[in-house]
Amino acid sequence: MKQAALADLLGVNQTTVSRWESGLQTPDDLTQQAGLDVLTSARIEDAALKRLVQQSTGCVHLVEEANHVCLAYSESRAKDWDTTRGALLGTSLWQFASDEIRQAESELEAMGWWDTYLPAPKAFDTSEVLHDRIRISAGTILWERVYLSDGTPARLVSGLPSNA
Repeated sequence: MKQAALADLLGVNQTTVSRWESGLQTPDDLTQQAGLDVLTSARIEDAALKRLVQQSTGCVHLVEEANHVCLAYSESRAKDWDTTRGALLGTSLWQFASDEIRQAESELEAMGWWDTYLPAPKAFDTSEVLHDRIRISAGTILWERVYLSDGTPARLVSGLPSNA
């Protein structure tokens, strides 16, 4: 989405949106939520990024930040989750979160995750959790923010199995 179009929808000028994108200015909470609502309402078609995630040899997946909907995952992640390729696409993964994942999510606001365009990556450990559709393996998880081509914030999730 072009800056001018987003600015028009949010009732600000294009220069303000440019300042948000560059990190020079942060919108207030209501404007941030309105912006997320606008940006996540569009159907996401970011084929190149999805293909990179799917073809990764690492244990990675990509979700929308606002709703945790799974956009893509690697073959290694499918094996780690003990599921098939594509079975969880379009599904919110939040329902499968371990206690440690929920705790890490609750810590994002305090670390300024939502206040900056590209927050520092967040790494944490999680325990194994078994669900009827997915297995979350114990190990270290790394969250990094990326943006899709339409401006939607997404989270690249990488993990390594625990050696313990």
